[in-house]
Amino acid sequence: MRKKEAKMKVAVVGATGLVGTKMLQVLAERNFPVTELIPVASERSVGKEIIFKGKPFKVVSMADAIKAKPAVAIFSAGGSTSLEWAPKFAEAGITVIDNSSAWRMDPTKKLVVPEINADALTKEDKIIANPNCSTIQMVIALNPLHHKYQCKRIVVSTYQSVTGTGVKAVDQLMGERQKAFGINGEEYPMAYKYPIDLNVIPQIDSFLDNGYTKEEMKMVNETKKIMRDESIRVTATTVRVPVMGGHSESVNVEFERDFDLNELRALLKEAPGVLLVDDPSLQQYPMPKDAHERDEVFVGRLRRDETQEKTLNMWVVSDNLRKGAATNAVQIAEYLVQKGLL
Repeated sequence: MRKKEAKMKVAVVGATGLVGTKMLQVLAERNFPVTELIPVASERSVGKEIIFKGKPFKVVSMADAIKAKPAVAIFSAGGSTSLEWAPKFAEAGITVIDNSSAWRMDPTKKLVVPEINADALTKEDKIIANPNCSTIQMVIALNPLHHKYQCKRIVVSTYQSVTGTGVKAVDQLMGERQKAFGINGEEYPMAYKYPIDLNVIPQIDSFLDNGYTKEEMKMVNETKKIMRDESIRVTATTVRVPVMGGHSESVNVEFERDFDLNELRALLKEAPGVLLVDDPSLQQYPMPKDAHERDEVFVGRLRRDETQEKTLNMWVVSDNLRKGAATNAVQIAEYLVQKGLL
């Protein structure tokens, strides 16, 4: 078994993007055992330098990254890139942890949130899927409750940060805000069809034939796969809001078995990855500004649904770039190291 202190080559594919940059930060903060960092990006970025733990590393191409034979490659470069290149890395014996939606619902690939189902991983898993950010935080909050009370039906509405779209969306929001205050800033791109500042856009990703968006159906399908229970019914409405720092979710969950609120709170307090912030008397509840640059999933506003038996309302907040993407991927890599699976 490989010891946790073992050193290894690590590739980060999409290293210059918003999530890739966060992955480098999280790898450094968590002191992941990197012997050599191999930053990978598009051809136009090859040759540029990035700084990791105070040292410069040159960005290389996909082909050169495979030749370097890293033990693990963490991908955050979009679905089409992952579909093309992840199998090539895997064929070279490199374990891929992929942050795109490319492999999530592939029945031959594991979809992993370490606190829930890392035990499913084996040495043979060469392409491992990282779930959607909004799904990750919801299942982290629900998993301990599911084990005790059995989730029957989930109704979720999301309030998602512009950082989930990327740098272009951040630039649009800040550009619109400067314009609103009469500041002559640079021209900004339009990541969205509509303004996002002082607005709410009830569409994330493209629409499907059933009237839901791809993001909404990701939450439906990924939840069942991660929690290993196809009987859970999930319906979602995903919404983009002019916020940076994290995604928020209003979750209404109906259980098979009834619950005691004090017992339920105790379960959440002990749950790995969860931070309970729930004191209405002091107006304490989770907010994106408090979750920013944190790895915990914040849970609060716990209360019974008074219109229906065995049903709970809760509010769930998490930094979508960290636990929703980078940290979850790095935690998967940490588990592989700890279990000697790399």
